[in-house]
Amino acid sequence: MDQVNGSAVTEFVLVGLAHSLEMQLFLFLFFFLFYVGIILGNLFIVFTVIFDSHLHSPMYILLANLSLIDLGLSSTTVPRMISDLFHDYKIISFHSCMTQMFFIHVMGGVEMVLLISMAYDRYTAICKPLHYLTIMNPKMCIILIVTAWITGFIHAMFQFVFVINLPFCGPNDVGSFYCDFPRVIKLACKDTYSLQFVVTANSGFISMATFFFLILSYIFILVTVRQHSSKDLSKAFFTLSAHIAVVVLFFAPCMFLYVWPFPTQSLDQFFAIVDFVVTPVLNPTIYTLRNRDMKMAMKRLSQQVIGSRDMT
Repeated sequence: MDQVNGSAVTEFVLVGLAHSLEMQLFLFLFFFLFYVGIILGNLFIVFTVIFDSHLHSPMYILLANLSLIDLGLSSTTVPRMISDLFHDYKIISFHSCMTQMFFIHVMGGVEMVLLISMAYDRYTAICKPLHYLTIMNPKMCIILIVTAWITGFIHAMFQFVFVINLPFCGPNDVGSFYCDFPRVIKLACKDTYSLQFVVTANSGFISMATFFFLILSYIFILVTVRQHSSKDLSKAFFTLSAHIAVVVLFFAPCMFLYVWPFPTQSLDQFFAIVDFVVTPVLNPTIYTLRNRDMKMAMKRLSQQVIGSRDMT
């Protein structure tokens, strides 16, 4: 890959998150426990949706896909963050850096479309309940999921094809604990101002526009419910509050990382950790604790597992 673009750089230097042994141990426990929670929580949702026939509906199928994406997005960075904590010289190969950037944006693009799809699903269920099964049929669900993956790959590839052909021949300090397009582009041995704008527009402005679109769509749903029945408003708000929380947790760090004109390393690291570590473990918690069907399904699945163990 470095031979294709004529790059003299074969590796990039990453920034450490901690320098003292005490902080390294604290972050190790923090990242390790959260990553275990991400794996167990998201896989539990996926298996619950797969094996419980009561959850074979569009909303829960989309939720299972969201859990898989959260697990994938976290896995692009967290394992390396953990392994790098106790290394004095933190380096990543050119190939690994490019691969990490690509999959971060694939997963991010897929999650963006999945959140829009889930908002559309809730709009249909709340505002058009009589037509819900007709509109959100299995074919539509498959179309939404396939569209999410295609969009994710296009979103990542649109930036990747430009970055992979840049010449890297000088500085190789990324200035962060992971590789991302805005930071790597600045290390190229040529003027990349126009390319930086493309990345900002592709990741930042699209994230901002999607965020406000989703918030406005949820407000529209609540206003529509209130016009028909004020009694159902609290129920609708309770249902949508989980979705709103997930949207805020996902898009707020993205907008800061790609749009904020005055970035600082400490804030960048904080919001990146929120995006890769905190949000993926909170998503399954938010959806399961605030969803009666998911809690009942998990209870049934747990009883089946315990029952099968007792029989053996």
